[in-house]
Amino acid sequence: MSSRTIKPSLYISVDVEADGPIPGPYSMLSFGAAVAGRQDADGFTAADPEQRTFYRELRPISAQFVPEALAVSGLDRERLAEKGAEPGAALRQFSSWVRNVSGDAQPVMCGYPASYDWTFLYWYLIRFTGESPFGHSGCLDMKTLFATKAGIPLRAVAKRAMPQHLLSRRRHTHHALDDAIEQAELLANLMAWDGSTP
Repeated sequence: MSSRTIKPSLYISVDVEADGPIPGPYSMLSFGAAVAGRQDADGFTAADPEQRTFYRELRPISAQFVPEALAVSGLDRERLAEKGAEPGAALRQFSSWVRNVSGDAQPVMCGYPASYDWTFLYWYLIRFTGESPFGHSGCLDMKTLFATKAGIPLRAVAKRAMPQHLLSRRRHTHHALDDAIEQAELLANLMAWDGSTP
C-alpha cells in the first residue's frame, strides 16, 4: 500500500465513569476525552492533551446501579438526575467535536483498558445518535499495545509493572477528563517506546 493512500489517524483518549458493569441496565455518568496525537505514514506526533478536550456529566438512564461502581467516581446520581446532560444531546455534541478535531484524519478512540470504556461509549453513541464517529471498530487498547511491544502476555500487564518513564506523572483521580488526559500521555509514551526496558 502506498503511503499516499494511508489516511492519518487521530488518537483520542477516552475515559468513562459508570455506575455498573454494562450499559443499558446501568448508566454512563460521565466521560472525558483528550486528543493524544496524530499518526500518518511518517510516524506519530504527540499532542498536548490539555489543548483539545471534551467532558460531560450525564443524566442516568435507569434506576439501577452498583454502589461499589458508583463509589469509584464519587458522582452524585441524584444531582445528575436533575442537572446532568441529556445523553442524546451530549453524545451528538461529542460526535461533532470528534469530527471537528479529526479534520482529514480518521478518529481512533483509545483507552486503558479500552474494553470497558469502548463498550459504554459505543453503546451510547449508537443508542442515542444512531452512529459512531469511530465506526464500529476504531478503538485501540493501550494494554494490548504495551503487551505487544513488551513481548509479554496481555493478562500480565499492569501499570505498576510498566517502566516508570512510560507512565504519566499525573495522578489517576477517577475524574473522567483527568484520567483521559493522563492516559493520553501514556499513549504518546507507548507510541514512542521501542519496547526495551529503561
